[in-house]
Amino acid sequence: MSPAYTALRKSAAWIDLSGRGKIRLTGDDRARLLHALTTNHVQQLKPGEGCYTFFLNAQGRILADANILCFEDHFLLDTEPETRQKLVEHLDRYIIADDVTVQDQTDRIVTIAVEGPEAATFLSRIGAPIPEAPCSTAVWRGPAEIMGGPDNRGGSKANDERFKVVARINTTGSGGFFVFAPVDEKEQLIARLGEAGVAAASAEEARIVRIENGRPRYSEEITERYLVQETDQLHAVHFSKGCYLGQEIVERVRSRAHIHRVLRRLEIDSDAVPEPGTKLKAGDADAAEIASAAFSPSLGKTVALAYVKTTHAEPGSELSLGDVRARVT
Repeated sequence: MSPAYTALRKSAAWIDLSGRGKIRLTGDDRARLLHALTTNHVQQLKPGEGCYTFFLNAQGRILADANILCFEDHFLLDTEPETRQKLVEHLDRYIIADDVTVQDQTDRIVTIAVEGPEAATFLSRIGAPIPEAPCSTAVWRGPAEIMGGPDNRGGSKANDERFKVVARINTTGSGGFFVFAPVDEKEQLIARLGEAGVAAASAEEARIVRIENGRPRYSEEITERYLVQETDQLHAVHFSKGCYLGQEIVERVRSRAHIHRVLRRLEIDSDAVPEPGTKLKAGDADAAEIASAAFSPSLGKTVALAYVKTTHAEPGSELSLGDVRARVT
């Protein structure tokens, strides 16, 4: 096991996520627009708060996911690299007479994640604030830094491109934080983390821990192929917020309380890693399809995220991959 992999599981490591999309929305109608296009309750957010949400098409399929962070005079959308451009185009398509401006600031802002059970301790060592609630934010002040606002609400008295913010977001399911900073502060930030004893983790190491923890990622386990309830990520949905694009399908599935498959974590008694799309059986019948898989050094076996037929989705359900046993966990 590599030191960085162990650190992600037991202490903390940093991950360069600068490729993630950072989309800024300003204008008086920004909350109304996002509320009408997302599955979560954007209009109730206050500066310093945030939420995880899906963007759907009219057929209820998932176009993208995002963390929406609310600031005094704008929203910042954090999304996967693969959905950055698609989401900008989707937002632009629905701006008609609205007072909303969409700016892609991905190339101006770096994202460094510090993740693991002790992430807060290590960030505190270098003077970073620690927001408490999921998706909440705090401005990181420093004597040589120009911040994005007058307080932890993230207003913008200063140049908008110069803000540095800590958000309680993580990608691995181990807990942690994103630090958003101007691009010219990236090396200094990484150096400070290194001085504090935070190891650098690779994308592959982070992916293994993510799958171990059963944490799905858009573009790998979540795509336009799936409905909201099939992903089992219902913290992305506010079921009483009112109308939004794709809401009719979400409500229809909820009211009927029936889906045919759901995303589940599996453990497979093998060190061979199956490809996405591999089918697993229960008896002679197809029961699951692998979305992603990785060998877990800590477990000594393969872990996977798979869409499992609901009749076999209860924890402990036994499946098979050829002669190899697998189980829903």
